Amino acid sequence: MKNECKTIVISDVHLGTKGSKAKELVRFLKQYKCKNLILNGDIIDGWQLRKSGKWKRKHTRFFTRILKMIEDEGTKVTYIRGNHDNFLDQILPFKMGNLNIARDMTYESNGKKYYIVHGDIFDSITSQFKWIAKLGDIGYTFLLWLNRQYNYRRLKKGLPYYSLSQKIKGKVKRAVKYIDDYESQLASMARYKGCDGIICGHIHQPANKQIDGVHYLNSGDWVESMTALIEDKNGEWSLVYYSDSDQKKEKVKKDNEDDKTIDLKDYFQKTNFSPNTEVG
Repeated sequence: MKNECKTIVISDVHLGTKGSKAKELVRFLKQYKCKNLILNGDIIDGWQLRKSGKWKRKHTRFFTRILKMIEDEGTKVTYIRGNHDNFLDQILPFKMGNLNIARDMTYESNGKKYYIVHGDIFDSITSQFKWIAKLGDIGYTFLLWLNRQYNYRRLKKGLPYYSLSQKIKGKVKRAVKYIDDYESQLASMARYKGCDGIICGHIHQPANKQIDGVHYLNSGDWVESMTALIEDKNGEWSLVYYSDSDQKKEKVKKDNEDDKTIDLKDYFQKTNFSPNTEVG
């Protein structure tokens, strides 16, 4: 029996990177049936795919799951553009059936209004100094590599996943101040928009709290935290963490099928679909 809810918000999946927990996310989504699914930016990591990223079968399976939610369950899916998937700028705005792609949106439920945006437009480093952001991206990629090595060894010992990268960031004073400033800016924007709250992502820091009377919600990520925001039928929001405790324990040995790299040209040929096909 699936858990039924009104809305699920996820962000920062970074498909196309080694750190993406696409397999875990698909398992998570299979547990729920929702009316609305909001993909709040950085779902596909265009930055890494242009450099050294690899597209795996498990990344494709994420979108297969989304399509099943649309077709079989009637879920309305909204994809909000993030900074790593800014290639979406070429088609914005886009709407086809239950799929909508946009820069931002306003969501109303049970008399409350929420402004939903990825959050990169409020990050002065990302928006004004892209070369600094990309330099930081290199350091962050290394941190995630270190995180994978650390958790691989924990898994072999039968220990649960632990976000070493999150712990390191939490110890750096500049990172803590940056997060505090970011959250305050987003709360101010919600007030400016006349909203009761704001739902964002971008900084990979899950949160559900009040900031000066504004309900601040951050969906976290599926690289480190493995978190999502869930709204129940009464309009109450919860921050949910994915846990392997409710799943079968994964083997240390990788699933060769899921981790196989896909040649996108071959994939489109086999499915008789061209990425340049016009949708009527």
